[in-house]
Amino acid sequence: MTLYDLVAPGLDLHGEPRYRIAEIRAADPLGADALLAALPGMNADADAPALTVALRTLVPDPDRVAALAITDALAAMRDIGILLGSLKRHGVEPVAAVPEVLPVLEELGRRTDMVPRDTVHHYTTWNPLGGRRRMYTGDRMESNLQDAVRMVFPSLVASLDTCAELARLEPYDPGFALALDRTAQHVQSMVDSIDFTVANVSPVFFAREMRSYFEEIDIAGVDYLGPAAAQVPLWLVDLTLWQCDRSNPAYDAFLDDSVQYSLPSWRDHYAKHKGGTSAVYKLSAAVSWEATDRLPPQLAASALSLARVLRILKTFRARHMTIARKAYSDEVRLYDVGSGGAPIALLRSVLDLTRDNETLVRRSVERPRTPAA
Repeated sequence: MTLYDLVAPGLDLHGEPRYRIAEIRAADPLGADALLAALPGMNADADAPALTVALRTLVPDPDRVAALAITDALAAMRDIGILLGSLKRHGVEPVAAVPEVLPVLEELGRRTDMVPRDTVHHYTTWNPLGGRRRMYTGDRMESNLQDAVRMVFPSLVASLDTCAELARLEPYDPGFALALDRTAQHVQSMVDSIDFTVANVSPVFFAREMRSYFEEIDIAGVDYLGPAAAQVPLWLVDLTLWQCDRSNPAYDAFLDDSVQYSLPSWRDHYAKHKGGTSAVYKLSAAVSWEATDRLPPQLAASALSLARVLRILKTFRARHMTIARKAYSDEVRLYDVGSGGAPIALLRSVLDLTRDNETLVRRSVERPRTPAA
């Protein structure tokens, strides 16, 4: 049993319907259970005509969509979305093949305040467990991939509050180190998730079997990516720790495109803190004002806590790089970029940025300072 199983199904923070995990999982507003149970077989047979009929069968009347509760609308997008990705996997643009799905996707996007297709949240967090689980292949490794993402959701939700608190504090405040320590606990779940993935999902399986289902599709002239794990927003933590003022143009551009796939409250968090002052900058500035060799205890505690959480982030990204290199090696890859639209070079760049910020914090504490005259 994971943290996700213990916490996430009961989440209902501040009445946020997108956190009503159990309710969304249980919903089947389009009566899709039986049809989607047959989906892995249709994909195994590359049966595009059957997939087209399945999508047309599920598409509801737009007036019905407008009346759905948000939780039902999220479940409806989940069930339509997995057919969109399946059709594209077999060379068919789904909206071109089934034009009547377009107004439904647009209305579901409006109803849920999200992009007009399924995201990683639909494919993992809001996906039922057990026999109702929606899967492209039905393979055990696919379910493991879904579970690896599910297990980080509670920590990402919690990180919204700890990072927002951190942004309001200064390194001399006792709460600064405490907020960082709580953030470190949340980020550790990402390391646990990547370790679970390494142990239970073959890079070759992802590259050869799964990657094709996450291709972008055209919706009214706009390309939208599939429900890729790259949409899991570790930037929620990056943003206030270092990214808002110590990033680079490539990562900034990637985030500006990726944020649209997140939950509305997470997008609001990004907009609010995008132009802020990072914890790394605050710490470095505070340390630079200290002329003596010994830092005040609270400032030293803040520095150690910040270095710790950056080290955990670095560990996650180094392990992610290892998986990505294997999945996108010349011998294995079918695509040049990851499912979230990022090339390996960008992953390397973000790892380097994380490492550089950790080194800066560590050295700001370790290097000797000249006593004031």
